Amino acid sequence: MSKHINLTAAEEKLAALIWREAPLTSVELTQIAEREMDWKRTTTYTVLKKLCDKGVFKNENANVSVVLTRNELIARRSRGYVEDTFGGSLPKFIASFFGGREISEEQAAELKRLIDEHKGGDM
Repeated sequence: MSKHINLTAAEEKLAALIWREAPLTSVELTQIAEREMDWKRTTTYTVLKKLCDKGVFKNENANVSVVLTRNELIARRSRGYVEDTFGGSLPKFIASFFGGREISEEQAAELKRLIDEHKGGDM
């Protein structure tokens, strides 16, 4: 599975529907997509196949299931962005993100908590 997963606008729409409704059958998916997005069955199956090929969902025996949650996909995209743009340096990303702006005490405390939570042990 590729670490960089980019979805088209159509893929994003169908993904949002699947995340909301899963697990479901592919027939149920086509019915919901037709009702909510006015998509033809063939369009839904085409977009679903692309999402499955990208490793976001699985369609086995006409049952559609989630492989990557929305949050997992966002985390993967975020890591890819930091890797590509900042050479994987989280401090460089954070410094760029703040760009001289101040943060609140609450935001600073939350960042410290997250760092402590994800800090690796001694190596």
